[in-house]
Amino acid sequence: QVQLVESGGGLVQAGGSLRLSCAASGNIFSINVMGWYRQAPGKQRELVAYITSGGSTNYADSVKGRFTISRENAKVYLQMNSLNVEDTAVYYCYAFVGAMNYWGTGILVTVSS
Repeated sequence: QVQLVESGGGLVQAGGSLRLSCAASGNIFSINVMGWYRQAPGKQRELVAYITSGGSTNYADSVKGRFTISRENAKVYLQMNSLNVEDTAVYYCYAFVGAMNYWGTGILVTVSS
């Protein structure tokens, strides 16, 4: 079992920055991949970025060059720069352990124009 707690969301103006954090607890030594998904109003949940235990990263095309994912021990971070209104969504931290995904409860990011 892995528990995930997100922090760092909020309201920001377009062009601004936010840093999301996610802290994992429980069976953290079995975590292979950690990352972030997001779900905008009326849309499906989509992958934003992930990072493997070896440090490899992958980003959605829509955030490449603007978002940076990093990982330190049992925490994963998402630095979001040059935010635009299309980035408004609930952001979910996830951890892939074995064959299971664990999810945080989500944190709201709102970007105003």
